[in-house]
Amino acid sequence: MKGLSILLFLHLFFSSITCFVHRDQFPPDFLFGTSTSSFQIEGAYLEGNKSLSNWDVFSHIPGKIEDGSNADVADNHYHLYMEDIELMHSLGVNSYRFSISWSRILPRGRFGEINSVGIEFYNNLIDALLLKGIQPFVTLSHYDIPQELEDRYGAWLSSQIQEDFGYYAEVCFKAFGDRVKYWSTFNEPNIMVSVGYLSGTFPPARCSKPFGDCLSGDSEIEPYIAAHYVILCHATAVDIYRKRYQVKQGGSIGIVMSTSWYEPLRNIPTDRSAAQRYLAFDIAWFLDPIIYGDYPPEMREILGSRLPTFSSEDRTKLQNKLDFIGINHYSSLYVKDCMFFPCQSNASEGDRFAMSTGERDGIPIGTPTAMTGLYVVPHGMEKIVMYMMERYNNTPMFVTENGYPQQSSPDVPDLLNDRQRVEYLRSYLASLNVAMRQGADVRGYFIWSIIDNFEWLNGYSLRFGLYYVDYDTLKRSPKLSARWYKRFLEGSKISKDLSGGRPHS
Repeated sequence: MKGLSILLFLHLFFSSITCFVHRDQFPPDFLFGTSTSSFQIEGAYLEGNKSLSNWDVFSHIPGKIEDGSNADVADNHYHLYMEDIELMHSLGVNSYRFSISWSRILPRGRFGEINSVGIEFYNNLIDALLLKGIQPFVTLSHYDIPQELEDRYGAWLSSQIQEDFGYYAEVCFKAFGDRVKYWSTFNEPNIMVSVGYLSGTFPPARCSKPFGDCLSGDSEIEPYIAAHYVILCHATAVDIYRKRYQVKQGGSIGIVMSTSWYEPLRNIPTDRSAAQRYLAFDIAWFLDPIIYGDYPPEMREILGSRLPTFSSEDRTKLQNKLDFIGINHYSSLYVKDCMFFPCQSNASEGDRFAMSTGERDGIPIGTPTAMTGLYVVPHGMEKIVMYMMERYNNTPMFVTENGYPQQSSPDVPDLLNDRQRVEYLRSYLASLNVAMRQGADVRGYFIWSIIDNFEWLNGYSLRFGLYYVDYDTLKRSPKLSARWYKRFLEGSKISKDLSGGRPHS
């Protein structure tokens, strides 16, 4: 009882301090930065000898993107990267997380030449960042892949992808690893395979009914095949890095997962089990094999032989594991059990025998945002970090994405005065600090995103940026949140009271 009392006291104490968040509450060497991805900001989609990616092709199909847009120009970061680095430098960040376009480095995968123009672009970007004291934090694959690999052999559905990904990873380690100290193999592979092969709303748009309405695919099998090869591609890249580059270059390598937090809808054993099962099918699906060598028991129990198996050679590679886990966290949902209590589950939730929802008795789990299914639930940050800490032996973590969506509108002053984003970021940072005070080994935090950009299926209808982008002129303008982040990084104590929209000391 005494131990429980102490834990309760600590929880209440840490909760009481979340009205304030201060830079000094985080370690001096903590990475504070912003995140982007190549496809969403670079534009120049056919410049510099780049080939078409799967997303270039997909976004040009009528009806696929909400506002009918594409990322041919996007933010034109390919030409304006120096301006964007100045924006980061003005904020005072010490790191920048971005992804490399596979199609820009190897336009035809391993079936063609290395593109020296693409290598030069990323060399220039990395060098410019370092000159400003900003550490590059590089993702190798953030959803996009050369379309040629899809056309040749089906990309993630073929074991051949391991050879291509290993080759691509080594080209990047060799070209940039002397200056890049943080590598992640994949961004949100749990999202990529679910929406690519279960619901079919992302490329390659493969699925089967009732999960989705696609021209081809098998939603009951293909997501697990694709995930299996993604996991083995991760293992292949880590194996190459460990054996040939890590000691000499002194960097670290990990993977980035999408990590929503799930609360039981009702305080009953079946819903509590359903929430844990949902987390297993969402996150442990990839991390358990990488860290423990096999799929989570929660999945094995339900899927049986539908889950692929790892060979002895695969398990040898998987022993290399990873150096850190990247956590992309935005929101939380409730989960209701559908195994013992049949319910109208969304087909996209697949084999989990559980249903997620943002409401309980008509009351949202948190304040709704402009993005469907994304609610403001600050305590979810603490909860998900503690879950990762406990399930994965406190493997070092970075919060690689956290951000707030606005609906795009012609009312630019309203978009610039983004008080809701400021409050969101402040409250989630405070919740992260609560987890760290309980021992979670978190080493960095990145806001999505430095600038408004192409938001996948939503096109330009949603804005996550600290800087507003006028897509006609491509002019960047600071929002209130940019000024907030700058003052936070300078060490000003940011209180819950925003004083009419302006943060104060």
